[in-house]
Amino acid sequence: MIQRLPPGSFRRLDESADDRFYNTPRLVEHIDAGAIAAVTGLYREYFRPGGALLDLMSSWVSHLPPEVAYGRVVGLGLNREELDANPRLTERVVQDLNARPVLPFGDAEFDGAAVCVSIQYLTQPEAVLREVGRVSRPGAPLVISFSDRCFPTKAVAIWRALDDAGHARLVEHYLRAAGNWTEVELFDRSPGPRDAPGGRGGDPLYAVVGRSLGPPAGTARGTALPDGPESQIGPECG
Repeated sequence: MIQRLPPGSFRRLDESADDRFYNTPRLVEHIDAGAIAAVTGLYREYFRPGGALLDLMSSWVSHLPPEVAYGRVVGLGLNREELDANPRLTERVVQDLNARPVLPFGDAEFDGAAVCVSIQYLTQPEAVLREVGRVSRPGAPLVISFSDRCFPTKAVAIWRALDDAGHARLVEHYLRAAGNWTEVELFDRSPGPRDAPGGRGGDPLYAVVGRSLGPPAGTARGTALPDGPESQIGPECG
């Protein structure tokens, strides 16, 4: 387990405003069909039908199982056009979590939450995940899934410096450091071999899942972590 992150872990190659970078809608898939199916399978396992879900750092597709109906699906992301194109969302919130890591929801509103292939862009991940725990009911699952793809200029330095196994340990560290998650598990749900004959295989898919302890007692809502020093780590994504 990671005990302490090095200085400069959350610096990025591109420190310009995130709302500018994500201003242009990207109505494309960021992982391939096999990896998407793996994400959907995780959601089928962890999110109960009829529940209230929070799709954090959401886009035009949520990868929820098509045969399952949920009572409420809130998408929070950076691009209004992408959120408006997502048919599974019942509510849409445009918010830059790096600029404001406080979630605009009450305590214990959600039965589950998801972060799909986006955790690498958070510059205050512990603060955001602490907030996700606050707005989740006790025992609610958070499914954080990721592959080996990213926008390297916007991924934080520590993510670019680690390999796939390191990414999983890093996300585990985020959840444990947030302080209101338990039963943290790491999964490799990659659908097939990476090195298929004739070239690269399918996209890998990894996940870290935790269970909320509910709103933390006696803590200030949405306490943000300080920014790290200005050093940088590593040039590439894992």
